[in-house]
Amino acid sequence: MTIQDILQQLPFAPPFLFVDGLDAIDSEKVQGHFTFREDMECYKGHFKGYPVTPGVLLTEVMAQVGLVCLGIYLLGDEVLAKNMTFGLTSTEIEFLRPVFPGEKVTVYAEKVYFRFGKLKCRVTLKNEAQDDVCSGTIAGMIISKPHE
Repeated sequence: MTIQDILQQLPFAPPFLFVDGLDAIDSEKVQGHFTFREDMECYKGHFKGYPVTPGVLLTEVMAQVGLVCLGIYLLGDEVLAKNMTFGLTSTEIEFLRPVFPGEKVTVYAEKVYFRFGKLKCRVTLKNEAQDDVCSGTIAGMIISKPHE
């Protein structure tokens, strides 16, 4: 499965797509990036006069790159064939630095385990200076979408 195949199978669309691209992926790890555009709605009120990216969005970037992209890679064509998607089950993230409008961040994720339909990864999000912004663990389950 190619990087382009993985990106096309992401179950997200703007404004809730937080993956601009993948830099590398294999069965053990993934690296991808996203730039927080200055015109994003979240900056209008978080915080007044001092826009900072909400931690929940930093977590979402790590989940989309580190969990969903790696999960799609690991499952391959099964994702489409069995009408599957991903559900977040747990996060434990430590936040170290803020991310401001216009900043590009890179996610580095490493598989801890993938078994019984559950994927757990160690994730680190870095800014362009390669400083750690936040890190921790994220886990999710593969779920079947209801038939439409």
